[in-house]
Amino acid sequence: MQQNSLRTFSRFQILSGLLCLLVFAAPAFCQDRSADQGGIRGNRAEVAITIKEGSSQLIGPLVTVKLYYLGALTEQMTTSKGRVVFILNRLGDYTITADAVGYRPGQREISIPVAVEAEEEIVLQRDSAPEALGVAARPLLAPKAKEAMDRALQALNDNKLDEADKFLDITAKLAPNHPDVLYLQGVIFLRRNQSEKAQPVLEKATQIDPKNAHAFSALGMAFVNESRYDLAIAPLQQSVQLNPDSWDTHYTLAKAFYHQEQFDDALKESQLALAQSHGTEPAIELLLAQTQTAVGKYEDSAETLRNFLKNHPKDKGAATARRWLDRLAADGKIRKK
Repeated sequence: MQQNSLRTFSRFQILSGLLCLLVFAAPAFCQDRSADQGGIRGNRAEVAITIKEGSSQLIGPLVTVKLYYLGALTEQMTTSKGRVVFILNRLGDYTITADAVGYRPGQREISIPVAVEAEEEIVLQRDSAPEALGVAARPLLAPKAKEAMDRALQALNDNKLDEADKFLDITAKLAPNHPDVLYLQGVIFLRRNQSEKAQPVLEKATQIDPKNAHAFSALGMAFVNESRYDLAIAPLQQSVQLNPDSWDTHYTLAKAFYHQEQFDDALKESQLALAQSHGTEPAIELLLAQTQTAVGKYEDSAETLRNFLKNHPKDKGAATARRWLDRLAADGKIRKK
């Protein structure tokens, strides 16, 4: 099922209606102190900016931080855990701006006369204007980036992961933090059974685009693959809220609930997954039978298992279904037929 679910992810098309191109003006040097990066700073100054909301560090939304020297944009980065660190190429006076969806822009003027390690803070205020609280504008891919993205999607459909990686790298250079690029990078990691690498990429995608149901679903799948079922539930629930008609998300959420012993919720989600899949994924029926047994609906479980054997007699799960059915009968849980 895991492989089939990931194949489903690869068929999702990049959504239309994107509004602006996201291209960083210059590559970021680092997100942590340069001393941790092997002394990359050298004799240059370094300024670390912490973004806050009131007295608390702003961890939630990604913030775009821009650095200007004499009015010219020199670098641009997005926050990691509410911080960015710039390595300055020259000393002097700088302007720092910070922008995040739902917040008023922030700005700070600083002067760096010597090569020091400086700490600065920018406090952002929430913007109550209706347009600020709406859906963030999704960045539009430039023609070359879109062409590379389309070829990456085709390669994913053909399960040519190396080729997909190649075209996705081209797109990433042109639109480094585009949520669809991050999402597809996460899918490739999942396809390669590298869920631990997929998690941070997909988390970033959901932060940039909090309406991306596919990214939330893939993130939940990554947690399930790592048996971190408690962490999987929240992103999967968010995904089904955004897109309630995705059977594979309901199925994955049912698995997470089952392993957390939340059997009533697991039963509900597995029933939804089965109805929406129209019987195309046999593994859902096995999970449904498990949850029905867990909540004491033994006759329902037996009926589900009998239907499984009738509809999928050659499936690899058939032996398991027979064994479970025999156990229910041997334990006196169901009427023998």
